[in-house]
Amino acid sequence: MIERLLPPEVGVVAVPGDDLDAFALPEELALLGGAVAPRLAEFATARHCARLALRRIGAADGPILRGPKREPIWPAGVVGSITHCTGYRAAAVAHAGDVLTIGIDAEPHEKIGDRVVERILRDEERAWVATAPAGIHWDRLIFSAKESVYKAWFPLTRRWLGFEEAHVAIDPAAGAFEARLLIEPPAGVPATFHGRYMVANALVVTAIAVLRHDAQA
Repeated sequence: MIERLLPPEVGVVAVPGDDLDAFALPEELALLGGAVAPRLAEFATARHCARLALRRIGAADGPILRGPKREPIWPAGVVGSITHCTGYRAAAVAHAGDVLTIGIDAEPHEKIGDRVVERILRDEERAWVATAPAGIHWDRLIFSAKESVYKAWFPLTRRWLGFEEAHVAIDPAAGAFEARLLIEPPAGVPATFHGRYMVANALVVTAIAVLRHDAQA
């Protein structure tokens, strides 16, 4: 699914659940401590997807460790993003010379609880959801879009970005969204992120890839 949302510069591997042949490298397993079996399987499959995606772009595919905010640490010269939820695991990577940053997210296509919606969606976003076309849980889609925005933002800034610090506008006809930051970004970081989305197979997936030449335009 996510592979349909990203440009050809990005290598993507996704699987609908856990790959029984997937394995995590010892250095990766050390990150999990005493995790239970379902978490181990999820982690191993997601990391397996990431290594396969790295191979697709001709990059080194060794252990993918993580930083202090649990973000994946990619090989030098590579940008990427990983996502996993019930029934879906995916990774997307690209050469940093081609792509400035990537953010992907997958979520179950389910409504979010009202209290969570109040925390995640801004007033204007909730107002739009109330009048949006039926058939899609737009609150979940906006949540997923903001997750993708954060994953694209963090590698560029090493800073937290709150849900209230970005306004997401959905274009249902185009299957796209625009996320406008409501804070001043550091130099070289876009003030607006453009992404695409898909709803299928009981999932919501969102993806952002900022091409290097677009960021420099």
